[in-house]
Amino acid sequence: MEDKDQADSRKVPTPPDPHERTQPLPWQHPKEADEDPDAIARVEAIMASPTYQRADQDAEFLDSADARGARLALDYHKPEIHLRANGVQHTIVAFGGTRIPEPATARRRVQRYEAEFAAHPSADARQRLAVARRLEANSVYYDVARDFGRLVGECGAGPEDTRVLLMTGGGPGIMEAANRGASDVGAKSIGLNITLPHEQFPNPYITPELCFSVRYFAIRKLHFLLRAIGLVVFPGGFGTLDELFETLTLVQTRTIRPLPVVLVGESYWKGVFNPEFLVAEGVIDSEDADLFWYAETADEIWEGLRSWHRDAGTKGVELNGTKR
Repeated sequence: MEDKDQADSRKVPTPPDPHERTQPLPWQHPKEADEDPDAIARVEAIMASPTYQRADQDAEFLDSADARGARLALDYHKPEIHLRANGVQHTIVAFGGTRIPEPATARRRVQRYEAEFAAHPSADARQRLAVARRLEANSVYYDVARDFGRLVGECGAGPEDTRVLLMTGGGPGIMEAANRGASDVGAKSIGLNITLPHEQFPNPYITPELCFSVRYFAIRKLHFLLRAIGLVVFPGGFGTLDELFETLTLVQTRTIRPLPVVLVGESYWKGVFNPEFLVAEGVIDSEDADLFWYAETADEIWEGLRSWHRDAGTKGVELNGTKR
């Protein structure tokens, strides 16, 4: 038999506290003042130096040019982690003008400028009224975008089905309308706001846990297309054109897998650019003019997307008619 001393030597010790110690370690207090009267002041000066701040807590460093690579990575990772955690597999992306209001708002604006022009007719007042009337005419697209958002919101197995979600740039106008449509039917939707020199509010219809503030346009563009199974482009300005033409270029060059691109409002888009002219001039090929098509209503957009994916034989993408 083994003696008691041997048994005691192999006794399993009590697990240590994960945070506290019975005895402090040497570095848990500064050098004693009776050893060096200046020691504490020296330590305080060291710890107050910006270089002593941990990198991930140093706001000035994180905002510096040298930390741009880290910021780009963080800009990508945060939305990516949350999209995965919420089970988002595919997105249908809607772009459009931030200046296109809902019809009632557009009508009130026209009435205000009509009164202004009647009271003080001038070239500037006439111009403001003309623009307001055009925006009122284009406000029909707010309703189309809202209807389309509802269709996307209804395309799964219920409100908690997040496999296919609507994604927008998170702003007002057409983007608000699309997010609002999804919200109307109790569905979640995504918004990717961009950091700008002036304050920008997200529209109120985005799902809070799926609304992100992104610093870099490049990372925002990446997230727009990373899961996209459809791009729906409503009338808009420079930002809308930027997203449209970049996507067409990526599909044209086969840099990304082909995806359906729908331009809503044929008369508007044919006023913006003439693809037949580009083909005739030899700067794009005739097949490049078939990378998109036109639609006028939400139902036309939705059925076009479904038809495209049926013809493409896209695996893992089911755009059902309704969630409920």
